[in-house]
Amino acid sequence: MQGFTVTCQTCGATYGFDSPWRCARCGSPLRIQYEPRQPRLRGPGIWRYRGLLAYTPPHRIVLGEGGTPLLRRRFRGVRLVFKLEYLNPTGSFKDRGTAFEASRAKSLGRRVLVEDSSGNTGLSVAAYATAGGMDARIYVPRDAPEGKKNLIRLLGAQLVEARNRADASRRAVEELGEGDHYVAHLWSPWFVEGVATLAYEAAEQMGWRAPDVAVVPAGSGSLLLGITWGYKRLEETGLLRGEPPRIIAVQAGMVAPLYEAVTGEKPGLDDGGLADGIRVPSPPRLNDMVEAVKHGSVVLVDRSGIVSALKKLVSWGFLVEPTSAAGLAGLVAALDNGLLDRGEEVLLPLTGSGLKMHSQVYSLLRNRPL
Repeated sequence: MQGFTVTCQTCGATYGFDSPWRCARCGSPLRIQYEPRQPRLRGPGIWRYRGLLAYTPPHRIVLGEGGTPLLRRRFRGVRLVFKLEYLNPTGSFKDRGTAFEASRAKSLGRRVLVEDSSGNTGLSVAAYATAGGMDARIYVPRDAPEGKKNLIRLLGAQLVEARNRADASRRAVEELGEGDHYVAHLWSPWFVEGVATLAYEAAEQMGWRAPDVAVVPAGSGSLLLGITWGYKRLEETGLLRGEPPRIIAVQAGMVAPLYEAVTGEKPGLDDGGLADGIRVPSPPRLNDMVEAVKHGSVVLVDRSGIVSALKKLVSWGFLVEPTSAAGLAGLVAALDNGLLDRGEEVLLPLTGSGLKMHSQVYSLLRNRPL
């Protein structure tokens, strides 16, 4: 367990591999500090990048996460590179972070994984818990998609419905018991450690170079920070040819704290609740998220933009959920606002599968009431 330190960004308290989900002294987010090494690149999946990870848990729970393909398309003068994250085991990029946190919990001898989620993370945690011989207790807002809630139940997890997203987070923390491991994807630096493998993988697939731009849906910030920090670590090891991409973060509707923090403007668009996966009103790592886009920008999208993008993605054969479509809608907004140049290469992760909420996707695209 040498070679890294888990440090509070506010008070400086330090922890090891058994770090709490937030600083036990002051309640602030934690950050893992270490010097990444060039990986040996053995085997498939996220553990292929061991040298770039702060630590590799001795007990690893593997469901086939990572190894998602890249597909290219031309769109409005830019070269799109889609990273098909919805092909992960439970249908979202969250499996990368969950695989790391679940493996950490198993290695620490924890018995129950606990998480609050709008759907995708909860489903991911339920799957990795049962695969690792652990129980799971998942807190979701009452209006989370029914398809996701049913799959969480199917995997044997205890599903607890809360009034809203904030109430789900509060109850998950207040009801923690002995032997419970709070995954805390909004807070956990280890979760981001797993998500950073998306950047390592994309870079390897592109010949160890970065695209010009990465357009990233942003809610809690785990995807935004994973991609940002991942490319930065590749640069630090000398593996990356050229510079990391500039980042364009995408937020939706009235819940857009990063947009508000960067622009100083109140979000004034309505997404109709479609982008539920990025509906996080108070992300704990907001300061880190602001830092991640300091050389890029943040765009805001609405319901019509998301539906239009979803139609385009489905026409290309990508069966994704509306939150994934928010990424393409954000790219359109960036183009309309002159934030992208013709000919630029743009990485766009398609974050979650539409198969988990196919009824809603069908209704949206067939113009039927939800």
